[in-house]
Amino acid sequence: MAGSLGLAPLQRSLGHTFAQSELLQTALTHRSYGTPHNERLEFIGDGLLNSIVALQLYQRFPNLPEGDLSRLRANLVRQDTLHQIALQLDLGNHLRLGEGELKSGGHKRPSILADALEALFGAIYLDAGFDAVARVVSALFAARIAGIDPAKPMKDPKTRLQEWLQARRKPLPSYVMCGSEGDAHLQEFIVACEIQSLSLTTQGRGPSRRAAEQQAAEAALRALEK
Repeated sequence: MAGSLGLAPLQRSLGHTFAQSELLQTALTHRSYGTPHNERLEFIGDGLLNSIVALQLYQRFPNLPEGDLSRLRANLVRQDTLHQIALQLDLGNHLRLGEGELKSGGHKRPSILADALEALFGAIYLDAGFDAVARVVSALFAARIAGIDPAKPMKDPKTRLQEWLQARRKPLPSYVMCGSEGDAHLQEFIVACEIQSLSLTTQGRGPSRRAAEQQAAEAALRALEK
């Protein structure tokens, strides 16, 4: 699908025009399409993303300890966040996918979009160096980093729920997959959080099982706080 809309709009959205267009094409090529594909670029991009986001957080929050910085970074570089940014870039309409992935809606699949975004970061680095990819990553993540409130809980809902229960010597919750809804490329997972010792069950929904578990844990925490 990479040629259907042209690549100039994508490069404008990224804030980077490639000198080596083949790097951009490779970054947008899924392994189902053929070789060269974007998995090696994704490997580079993943490392760059973690380093650049770590540096941004270190500079913005000079008083936060390492543990809090690590949790913030993990939240920013996870698949769900990358998927959201990829959607903002309309990245799916530029991907080159094999026939099977096209038919199954691969251009909307969160994992494929997140991997392609990381591959783009790797491609920008090879095209123009670290400063160039740092500018792109910083711009894409600027609003999310600016919106972080250190006064709010740094830990994810599952961790906070686990610690709440442990502090009261209660058994840990279990997460049960209840099902999924929607087409394969737009699936929404439904997960239950069960705390048997407190006779409490809550549900969460999300584009991945992990996201649904976090929502279910958040719902449990709200119920317990009441």
